[in-house]
Amino acid sequence: MTEASLPSQPILQALAGHALKTPPVWFMRQAGRSLPEYRALREQAPDFIAFCFNPKMAAEATLQPMRRFPMDAAIVFADILLLPIALGQKVWFEAGEGPRLGELPSLAEMERRIEGAAEALSPVGETLSRVRGELEPERTLIGFAGAPWTVATYMFEGRGGDRANVRTLAYTDPGKVDALIDILVEATARYLAMQEKAGAQVLKLFESWAEHLSEDMFERLVLGPHARIVARLRELGVKAPVIGFPRSAGSLVERYAFKAGVDCVALDETASGHMGRRLQQQVTIQGALDNLLLRAGGPALDRRIEQLRMNWGDGPWIFNLGHGVLPDTPIPHIEQALRAIKAPM
Repeated sequence: MTEASLPSQPILQALAGHALKTPPVWFMRQAGRSLPEYRALREQAPDFIAFCFNPKMAAEATLQPMRRFPMDAAIVFADILLLPIALGQKVWFEAGEGPRLGELPSLAEMERRIEGAAEALSPVGETLSRVRGELEPERTLIGFAGAPWTVATYMFEGRGGDRANVRTLAYTDPGKVDALIDILVEATARYLAMQEKAGAQVLKLFESWAEHLSEDMFERLVLGPHARIVARLRELGVKAPVIGFPRSAGSLVERYAFKAGVDCVALDETASGHMGRRLQQQVTIQGALDNLLLRAGGPALDRRIEQLRMNWGDGPWIFNLGHGVLPDTPIPHIEQALRAIKAPM
C-alpha cells in the first residue's frame, strides 16, 4: 500500500498492517454501565432489548464515550443476543441475573427466517447510520456480532452458565449442534453485511466462550465457522476488515490467526508478549489489558501499559482490553490509561 492510499483513520491503518508510533485505542464495553450518562439514559427505556432496538437511544449510548474520551473508534451499542430474536427465539433480560431465552425454535423455522434476519435487525443498521453521521471522520465505526458457538450456547441453554451441557451436547448430538451453527454462520454473515452497508467500517466477531474446547472441537465450533463467515462476507461483497476474538482460547489462538481469515486477532489478558509478536508477523493484533487492572488503577496500570507498548508497539497493534470495561471501573482510571497509551515513548 502506497502512502497516498493509506487510510486516514488510525485503526484502519493498523488493520492494514501498519505499525503506528502511538497505537490506536478503543475499549470493549466502553459504552455502558461505567458511565453515569449511560445509566441515566438506560432509565428511559422500558427494558434492555427495547433500548437496543431504539436507534436514537442506542446511537446516543454509542457516542457517549466518544465525547468523554479520546477513543479512535466507536462500537455500535447492541447485544450479541439480538440475532436469536431475529431467528424466532424469545430473549429477555432479568435484572441482576442476565439474559434469558425461551424455547429454541425448530431448525426448519430458523432456516426459514435466515433470509429476513438482517431486515429484522434493521434498527441496528439505523443506529450505525446515525452514529456515522455524527462521528468525526477520523474516528472509526465498528459493527459486531456474537460468533456462532457463543450464541448457540445461549440458545441451547436458555441462559448463561458454565456451558458444560452444551459442550456435552456437541458430542452426543453433533448433528443438531452443527445444524444450528450452520444457520448462525449464514445469518451472522448477512447481519454483518447489513452493518457495513449502514456505515460500519470494521466488523468484529465476539467468541466469548472459546474456552475449554479441545483442538478438534475448537476447529469445528470456532475456527471453522469464523472462516466460513469471513468467506461468506467476501462473497457478499463486504470489504470491511474483520476482527476475531476467540476469548480464552489459549495456544489455539495461533492456529486461529493463521486459518480463520480475519484481519486482526483480539487477545485476552493471558496473551504473552512473545505470542503477540509471533502473531504480528501474520495479522494485526488487538488487546490485551486486564480489565481488573483498569478497575484497580494506580502505578501498576501505568507499568503494564508501558510493558504492552514495549512488547507490541513495533508491529500492527490496536490497544484494547482483554475483556470489557467493568461496570464499577472508575472514570479517572480510564482517563489514566488513555494518557499512558497516548504518551510519547
